[in-house]
Amino acid sequence: MNSPLNVSKPSILAIPFPGRGHINPMINFCRQLASKQPDLLITFVVTEEWFELLRSETKLPANISYETIPNVIPSELVRASDHSGFFKAVQTKMEEPVEWLIHRLDSRPVVIIFDFFMFWVPRLGIKVNIPVASLVPVSAQVFSMFMHYHLLEQKGDIPVSNVSDLPSPLYVGQEILPEFLEGTSWAKKTRYLLFTAVYELEQKAIDALRAEFSMPVYAIGPAIPDFSLKQNCLTNKDDVPHYIEWLDNQPIDSVLYISQGSFLSVSSDQLDEIVAGVLDSGVSYLWVTKMEASRVTGEKGLAVPWCDQLRVLCHPSVGGFWSHCGWNSTKESVFAGVPMLTMPIKFDQVPNSNVIVDDWKIGWRVKRPTAVETLVTRNEIAALVNRFMDLKNDEGKMMRKRVKELEAIARQATAQGGSSENDIDAFIHNILQCNRD
Repeated sequence: MNSPLNVSKPSILAIPFPGRGHINPMINFCRQLASKQPDLLITFVVTEEWFELLRSETKLPANISYETIPNVIPSELVRASDHSGFFKAVQTKMEEPVEWLIHRLDSRPVVIIFDFFMFWVPRLGIKVNIPVASLVPVSAQVFSMFMHYHLLEQKGDIPVSNVSDLPSPLYVGQEILPEFLEGTSWAKKTRYLLFTAVYELEQKAIDALRAEFSMPVYAIGPAIPDFSLKQNCLTNKDDVPHYIEWLDNQPIDSVLYISQGSFLSVSSDQLDEIVAGVLDSGVSYLWVTKMEASRVTGEKGLAVPWCDQLRVLCHPSVGGFWSHCGWNSTKESVFAGVPMLTMPIKFDQVPNSNVIVDDWKIGWRVKRPTAVETLVTRNEIAALVNRFMDLKNDEGKMMRKRVKELEAIARQATAQGGSSENDIDAFIHNILQCNRD
């Protein structure tokens, strides 16, 4: 085992799970660390396919650099069609190249920050004698469900969890559930737990986890690209995307932003009903979709294959967000103060939808929660969208008032002296102090 090298600048190794919803919060958090501690050198490890994507769309600070490892599965098409196979490949094919990378780094990292869904990293950290910090890309409540699955299965009474919120089997699929549950036990082997959550919005869950675990538990969220947002809006006025120009010409709070995420999708029949219902509603919309633009472009809408989501949500003309309820999208919607129409598909999206609608009261469900899968018709969707985007609707007014309250909480957490900023500062102090000791 190699002894730590004496270097003038401390370094961090960051290893995200190779998926968009995991890479984004990791790189946003690393940007915050790099900004707060310019002497900190961060190596961001990505597979070769992600390196090609990220280097073209993301300009990193000088103290963050990419390192690549081989792809775990040959193509994105295979990953999308075989999610369980991709998940297993991440657990079995990434460890060896990452270990090899660690041994050839110029300096030994003071900590490895890794995505919670890569269960082999704590074992590797022990092997190479480097402390590890788990960045959790789901809500603190959902993490608690992962950790206490067997108690939930028995309908036991555990903190901040509700059995009715739990999809079956869990969120990950029966074929990988056993190894997933075994892997979550490694969370207790980490030196730090980092939640991409705002403490005030998940206070009960985070307090319960802090009481349960001996290691420091930090709430460093929302870990969204607000730095990029400020840069795009303030410095790139001569290079405005066409969809922003389109939004500039729409009335305030009049546009429904629609995005069902980058990975999973609804059934073909349900998609047909959604398209027809939105078009029939007569509401203005901006739709991010891989479908042919002609299929979803009506007189009052615009379809794009990709957009800067946070910039769109923060635009004054956007008055609602039709979402699959991924955790990143949920946090961005709260940060932007935009209410949500929720249509979860799988994984943590179901409990996120429940929190949005039932706990935070900042959204409505598109689908009624039933044990049997039912098709939501175009007429139902058109009526719902109309009511949701009606600014004079009393129920809608209460929802919009509530989301603005949560927006203020989220923005205060990220301001100087806020809970998230304080936890990031505490994490930096902790890892640097341990390195000195």
